[in-house]
Amino acid sequence: QVQLVESGGGLVQAGGSLRLSCAASGRTFSTYTMGWFRQAPGKEREFVAAHSWSGLTTYYADSVKGRFTISRDNAKNTVYLQMNSLKPEDTAVYYCAADRLPLRFVVTAGEYDYWGQGTQVTVSS
Repeated sequence: QVQLVESGGGLVQAGGSLRLSCAASGRTFSTYTMGWFRQAPGKEREFVAAHSWSGLTTYYADSVKGRFTISRDNAKNTVYLQMNSLKPEDTAVYYCAADRLPLRFVVTAGEYDYWGQGTQVTVSS
């Protein structure tokens, strides 16, 4: 059974930075694409960023492009989301997710079978 545990959320002022971490266990981490999603109150869950298993491809939502960076350390089975220049509209619960199949790159939430419990990010104006 795959387990994903996020950490690093919190309260930050607009313009500030946070780094989210997601520790994975339960299967071979290095062959699966990992993604970050978020859900704000009253809104649907949305894609934020994804990092391919190969390390060759990253993809970002337009709303975070240039401000957020996704990275992974396969030796530590961990994926990160560095969030800079945070805005109040970035306030949401952030979820880490793992692709259900290996050796491919996907960004659609339905293709991710494993999800963390979420970590709250609140950006004050």
